[in-house]
Amino acid sequence: MHPVRVSIPSFRSENNSMEKGYTVFKIDVLMNGRQHSVEKRYSEFHALHKMLKKSIKPPEIPSKHVRNWVPKVLEQRRQGLELYLQTIIMENGVLPKIFLDFLNIRHFPSVPKTESCGSFDTESEESSKLSHQPVLLFLRDPFLLPSAHDTFANVVIEGVVHGVFYPDLQPR
Repeated sequence: MHPVRVSIPSFRSENNSMEKGYTVFKIDVLMNGRQHSVEKRYSEFHALHKMLKKSIKPPEIPSKHVRNWVPKVLEQRRQGLELYLQTIIMENGVLPKIFLDFLNIRHFPSVPKTESCGSFDTESEESSKLSHQPVLLFLRDPFLLPSAHDTFANVVIEGVVHGVFYPDLQPR
């Protein structure tokens, strides 16, 4: 199962005096336990479809032209767009950057694990350098926690520090 799930639970019609009315689709995006929503017009779906055709074979997108603004027809379009997004997710192990941008999902370039410590095939000095930064860990901050012989320790600070830094540690 892919870590990204999408649904289009609703849509609304917008009327603007400057341009012809249009429909906005609300897209709920669930990724890594976090949910957010984005709103997109059909024209944005269509632009996404054209961009995706350059890198993958996207599924069919619902028809661009709808004869009328009958709610039943718009509901069919909503269902079709929802299926369109879900099919892209199901058929692609790695989602294209343009698709992640469309859903307002942060994306991080994936680096193969063998490259994180340099390549073994080359002998260049550059490739043998580690790509991560060193980490420094303090087990106890003497300025936050009172000394062990203090009979009236600050229980609140100690509880917060233990909760943040040692969530698996049982209280004394």
